[in-house]
Amino acid sequence: MGSEPSTRSRTRASRSFVRSTPGSHSLERGLALLRAFRLGGRTLGNAELAERSGLPRPTVSRLTRSLVDAGFLAYDHQQQGYRLGAVCLTLALVYRASERALELALPLMRSLAEGRRVNVGLAMADQLEMVYLDSVRLSRLGMFRRIVPGSRIPISSTALGCAFLAGMAAPERRALLARLRLAHGAGWPAQQRAVDAALASVRAQGFCRAQWQAGMVSVAAPLRTPGGDLYALNVSFPVPAASAQEGDENHVGLLLRLAADIQAAWAAAEL
Repeated sequence: MGSEPSTRSRTRASRSFVRSTPGSHSLERGLALLRAFRLGGRTLGNAELAERSGLPRPTVSRLTRSLVDAGFLAYDHQQQGYRLGAVCLTLALVYRASERALELALPLMRSLAEGRRVNVGLAMADQLEMVYLDSVRLSRLGMFRRIVPGSRIPISSTALGCAFLAGMAAPERRALLARLRLAHGAGWPAQQRAVDAALASVRAQGFCRAQWQAGMVSVAAPLRTPGGDLYALNVSFPVPAASAQEGDENHVGLLLRLAADIQAAWAAAEL
């Protein structure tokens, strides 16, 4: 009778992280506080941290003390709140420098955006949101700019999020959908119908479509590196409200060709 495969071999076979040892609840709670900080805000007090993380205020007080001692948070006496410590910037830059897949994709994204005057973005999921790794966008003045990496958008109501869901392995997708169901509560049935339609679209055509913001349509597709890392790519473009469906076919073609070019670059680099 053979021994059970190790968690390391199961991780390689499933392309999902597998470990048999339990995690640290204290560490998970501390990371939840760090995740509470978002672009556009500077400091957060204990009450705001408790609200955003869902943790009791006494727990937040203990964790913030530890995070300040470790340098991950700093206390701002003037604002009477906490802000991220300098070490967080180091971690972000190390992550960004390690994203070889993004370095290969970005020139192709920029070429399409500037040549065809559309918005192009690449993102990954974090918890119940998508995080932009990078994006090339058309501003109101017609100048192309890169939005700040780290911007977040919902998963279930966006083309990027649904494309990522479609690219996930079935067990992981079911687990994430269960978390989304709990988070959305009574509003989930209507949202689920849109998600199911988007997943079916990716299975049948390789892309999905959403109009998350008024006047802006997005088409997106899942992308996976040869090594198994999953991303979502989108092309978005402005349309009049009365003709939201117009222009889809052309932009879908741009999206799918860009996706193929990026995956070819990744394959050549043996990521």
